[in-house]
Amino acid sequence: MNPRFLRTLFIASAALTLNSLAADLPKLDFGGVREEHIMIPMRDGKKLSAYAYFPPGEGKWPAIFEQRYADITSAGSRKAAAKWAESGFVITLVNYRGTHDSEGVWHGYRGMQWGELRDGYDVCEWLAAQPWCTGKIGTYGGSQAGFAQNYLAVTQPPHLVAQYMTDTGLSLYQEGYRIGGVTRPERFLNMGKVARVPADNDALMREWDQHPDYDNYWRDEDCTLHFDKMNLPCFTIGSWYDFMVQGSVASFVGRQQHGGEKSRGQQHIVLGPWLHGGYPKSNKIGELVFPENAMFDVYASMTKWFNHYLKGEDNGAGKQPKVRYYVMGAAGEPGAPGNVWREAQDFPPHVQGTPLYLRGDGGLERTLSPDASSHTSYASNPRQPMSIPGTSFPGAKDSRPFEQQSEVRTWTTAPLAAPIEWTGEVQAEIYASSTAKDTDFILRVSDVYPDGRSMLLMDYPLRARYREGFDKEVLLTPGEPAKLAWHIGWTSIVLNKGHRIRVTVASTGYPLYEPNNQTGGRQTMDWLKDSTAAINTIWHDKTHPSRIIVPEIDPSR
Repeated sequence: MNPRFLRTLFIASAALTLNSLAADLPKLDFGGVREEHIMIPMRDGKKLSAYAYFPPGEGKWPAIFEQRYADITSAGSRKAAAKWAESGFVITLVNYRGTHDSEGVWHGYRGMQWGELRDGYDVCEWLAAQPWCTGKIGTYGGSQAGFAQNYLAVTQPPHLVAQYMTDTGLSLYQEGYRIGGVTRPERFLNMGKVARVPADNDALMREWDQHPDYDNYWRDEDCTLHFDKMNLPCFTIGSWYDFMVQGSVASFVGRQQHGGEKSRGQQHIVLGPWLHGGYPKSNKIGELVFPENAMFDVYASMTKWFNHYLKGEDNGAGKQPKVRYYVMGAAGEPGAPGNVWREAQDFPPHVQGTPLYLRGDGGLERTLSPDASSHTSYASNPRQPMSIPGTSFPGAKDSRPFEQQSEVRTWTTAPLAAPIEWTGEVQAEIYASSTAKDTDFILRVSDVYPDGRSMLLMDYPLRARYREGFDKEVLLTPGEPAKLAWHIGWTSIVLNKGHRIRVTVASTGYPLYEPNNQTGGRQTMDWLKDSTAAINTIWHDKTHPSRIIVPEIDPSR
């Protein structure tokens, strides 16, 4: 649709959509900030529900908006938006198409991308056309709102000036619905709760069932294929204890190195010891308590960023170090090395990966096993899965409850003789076999404290059929070892003297990960109708050097 026509449409509809006060919500005291409910028109005639927060007084202001499928009407969300509006921005919270009070059909993230519907683009240009707006627009938010911002950047709305993302994603196949080819059913079956018509989510899940592989359906919404169209500065926050840190790092690197002229070299990233969410309000993360310097004032940072880009303030926001990352240290150990911030102009640092090999005696060592044949086996039964509770990555928590389950195996180093720093990506190369045609492998890495706590740093699964790429299925030959190589996570940590490093492997971890039916057939929502048990084996000998590859930093550098 012609952008000029859209702008005319938006101006004409302003009087119809800006006259609804949020009368149906509990009254809150926002001081001089005004709250209004808006129904913003899209190019197909549907309207999205939004709540806007106007600074005190009269005037023209830049606008900043966030897109969510989650509720935007909680007291916390409303108060936070109103408080930030006092800084001189119109803050607007917008619900995705088909969720809550937004019209249209809930179809996941598809309505806001670069297809026939471009809801993010339309919201941006509608806000810019309002008489109270300066025409300069920014976006913010994390996770779902981070995905939305990457989709929006690809569509290049003329009035979008800058973005600020936390714990973001680029491909729903890799960082949402599936992780390593493994689905997360509890996470997405429950999305009917946000849909205006819950049956829409059932239809979406059935649609996803038809696309288990990374095919054109998923390529159509993969931002990694469109970095060249992203052409504006963005500040990104990533959290070490979050599987989606891969999206934050990839978004920064992709925009910084492959984006448009206004994108390359204009990106900033902060990486810290936080859980998914990116708004650290405390230095207590999971079951760990870090020094107070681990906290980060997100709203102060966002305000400085947008004051510069939307208001033209010469406050140095664009001249900050391109990269700031927190090098974690042992929590609760006075004088432990680490727990410091480091600055850089690029990320990740160039590090030669260091292998740690799985050994037959349960050890994890720097040297390759001399054994001619060595392996560790366990059962994998989708009807009797091991348990990883919840739907979120349980980082910074003691993982012994999982490690001690019957069909879970661990490999652990001796106590470290000296501190070791890792900064960068951890990868795995595992030789495995199964009596089944397909199975999953969940690999975890933890920092084992002297008191025995196995504090989880990262985990990542891989469905064996996707070991040669997510766009094709290559089934296992039962009993024959196959090499599986995959990304496990990002981190920056100094593992203290006396600590140990642990690798944990299992094939099930429900409900966090959906068990593989192990038949080699299609995995669908009714996967339990046809499933088979298996014996899975990890090989670790001189012919099958199973290992993790860690980003160990030379202390002399």
